[in-house]
Amino acid sequence: MDNSRTIFLDTNIVLDIVNPQRTNNRQAVELWNVLIVKKYIIMVSEDMLSTIFYISKNKKKTLEFLKLIQKRWEIVPFGREVVRRAVDLSLEKDLDLEDALQCLCAKENGCEVLITNDKKFYDCGMQIMHSAEFLENKGSL
Repeated sequence: MDNSRTIFLDTNIVLDIVNPQRTNNRQAVELWNVLIVKKYIIMVSEDMLSTIFYISKNKKKTLEFLKLIQKRWEIVPFGREVVRRAVDLSLEKDLDLEDALQCLCAKENGCEVLITNDKKFYDCGMQIMHSAEFLENKGSL
C-alpha cells in the first residue's frame, strides 16, 4: 500500500480507542490496527488532545496514549484561515463548529478520508466514512 495515504480521525473515534467503556471501543481499536497494518498516516488536530483529556475518566491512561501517538501520528493545527472559514460556515449553515473545524482541517492537510462515527457530519467536499464502513472495505478506499 502507498504509505502516503492519510486518514483523519474525528474526536469520537479517538475517544473510542482510549476508553474501553465506550460502545464503539472494539471497532475503533480494530480500525486503528488496520490503519497501522496498512501503513496509513493517521492525522488528528491538536485541539482534540485537550478535549480527549477533558472527557476521559482515566487521566493517566489518556496521557500515556497521548504520549504514544506523538511519535506515530500527525498532529496538526487548525490555523487562522480554517478557524475563520469554519466559524463563517457554522454561522451561515447552523453547523456544529467542531465538525466544520475537523473537516476543513483534514481537507487543508490533504487527507484522503475523514473517519467519524457521527450520524450527521458536515461534508466539506472530502470523503467521510464511518469506522464500520471503512472496516467493511477492509481498510481500502
